[in-house]
Amino acid sequence: QVHLVESGGGLVQAGGSLRLACAASGRMDNLVYMAWLRQAPGQEREYVVGMSLKYGTTYETDPRFVLSRDNAKNIMYLQMNSLKPEDTAVYYCAAKGHGAVRSNSYEYWGQGTQVTVSS
Repeated sequence: QVHLVESGGGLVQAGGSLRLACAASGRMDNLVYMAWLRQAPGQEREYVVGMSLKYGTTYETDPRFVLSRDNAKNIMYLQMNSLKPEDTAVYYCAAKGHGAVRSNSYEYWGQGTQVTVSS
């Protein structure tokens, strides 16, 4: 079992930045990808950015969102820059052991952290 805990969400003005963190624990040996997904009210959950745990390659959809990780602490960070009101959503950390990285289908999920961008 893999346990994921997000932190760092909050309220920010448009144009500002936030950094989210995802602390991972448990049996991580078989994980291939970790990612951030988000879900805005009334909308489907959508993929934001992911990372290959073996190679460190990132698979982004928006250059404003930058992934990094601290391997020693098993923490993945999401740096979000130039935030827009449409970025408002609950952001989830997720992990999987197989399948495509750019997907909404992940095996393990955190509880989510709210990001609100005011105009």
